[in-house]
Amino acid sequence: MKLELRGITKVFGPLVANDHIDLVVEPGEIHALLGENGAGKSTLMNVLYGLYDPDDGQILLDDRPVTFKGPGDAVAAGIGMVHQHFMLVPVFTVAESVALGYEPTGTLGALRLDEARKRVREISERFGFDVDPDALVEDLPVGVQQRVEIIKALSRDAQVLILDEPTAVLTPQETDELIGIMRELKEAGTSIVFITHKLREVRAIADRITVIRRGKVVGEASPTSTETDLASLMVGRSVSLTVDKAPANPGEAAFQVENLTVVGPTGSVLVDDVSFEVRSGEILCIAGVQGNGQTELAETILGLEQAHSGRITLDGKDLLPLSVRERLRAGLGFVPEDRSTDGVISSFSIAENLILDIYDTEPFARGITMSPAKVAANAVHRTEEFDVRYTDVQDPISTLSGGNAQKVVLAREMSRPLRLFVASQPTRGLDVGSIEFVHKRVVRERDEGTPCIIVSTELDEVLNLADRIAVMYRGRIVGIVDVAAEEGGVNRDMLGLMMAGVPMDEARAQAAEHHSVLGQADLEEETP
Repeated sequence: MKLELRGITKVFGPLVANDHIDLVVEPGEIHALLGENGAGKSTLMNVLYGLYDPDDGQILLDDRPVTFKGPGDAVAAGIGMVHQHFMLVPVFTVAESVALGYEPTGTLGALRLDEARKRVREISERFGFDVDPDALVEDLPVGVQQRVEIIKALSRDAQVLILDEPTAVLTPQETDELIGIMRELKEAGTSIVFITHKLREVRAIADRITVIRRGKVVGEASPTSTETDLASLMVGRSVSLTVDKAPANPGEAAFQVENLTVVGPTGSVLVDDVSFEVRSGEILCIAGVQGNGQTELAETILGLEQAHSGRITLDGKDLLPLSVRERLRAGLGFVPEDRSTDGVISSFSIAENLILDIYDTEPFARGITMSPAKVAANAVHRTEEFDVRYTDVQDPISTLSGGNAQKVVLAREMSRPLRLFVASQPTRGLDVGSIEFVHKRVVRERDEGTPCIIVSTELDEVLNLADRIAVMYRGRIVGIVDVAAEEGGVNRDMLGLMMAGVPMDEARAQAAEHHSVLGQADLEEETP
């Protein structure tokens, strides 16, 4: 099926999310929609899937204009969508999840799950998905859950399949498997719209690439384009995709975690007997698929989660008895995973958000009296230093883009003397240019002697920043990789295997025999 979008426009108040976008996807083509977070990619696909009504423009299927009043119309027309956040019911079986909303029924409306099971088996066998129709969704690995979402779309005869950031929660090995599935779907005649901001994946799988920037199509590119060229097209200027940093010169172990265990409200063990140390002047990156205890570990360091057992010390001082406020005053800088919920107060001004940790200290306050002039002057200085784009420092921080709001959080946390810097997903939702800036600041903090912990699910970020890499799986540390000691550099396949729970030495051996699809994209870029 040929898909064509003509002049699609979608406006939310003053924000033009999609500005007269044209896009053509040919039958049996993998068409990548590449852009920064917030560029308008997902909005465009939500229009195509019937979740949003376009304010202007046309959708054509096989050269015939169509109008969708909801996702049901889009599905009936042959369009399927796998959302970034899966739409599955954890306590349902695979067959029940696939049938939901389109339940096969028999006499007197009786549900016929046997037909749904049969359909799951047929599609699974055809594409080699290896999915059990009677398995509970909550018991399936993330990569298999994604296959269930694809089966659900294909069971409704989708001829155009939209994959919205499909690799966000996958290990490198699961990403390779997904790429294989996409190729099989293509060979079967399915058109695929692949939404992503990951340059490596685009080069590995796309037939054509359309780049969107700030709601507009800014150009098309070939998969043979270099990552640097694609990044420049996304951002509108040249950017460096590698972190320019000297080898670490670490000192003593300033921060230590010993046998730390964190138990959730339901009694499940979220962090399981974790031990590690971070030396002054080094960056320890904690890698892993989202949901393997990294978030709880970072929040326990700050004091938002309570430790069940173990010790956390900074400069020899036990942090566990201290409140969050006392830990911050002890020199802990913390960038939370969700900046909008935990990093800023949206109704407060930019200037006020820049002093949330130190609003009651000099020079911003004396006794019970605050100095608005000092607060404003600090804001002007910090926003200039951290390249925050704003209209007025007294505007609510909610008026800033995600990238600029993240810079405000970084400016606040990195503009006081630090003894430890912890950042969870520091570049999530940022464009390539903002990522470049954040990485430079983290390296600068390291070079000033601060021990740094970066929690990230982005392997490229981990490989760029880390001096050592701790990989977490199901609440435990599978292994800690010393980047400088790895002959020939750290192998991303090895890290991917560790992210799936394979012990470090075994993962290293397996990776030496395995060459991933994404690794091949690197080799192709390096070949003149």
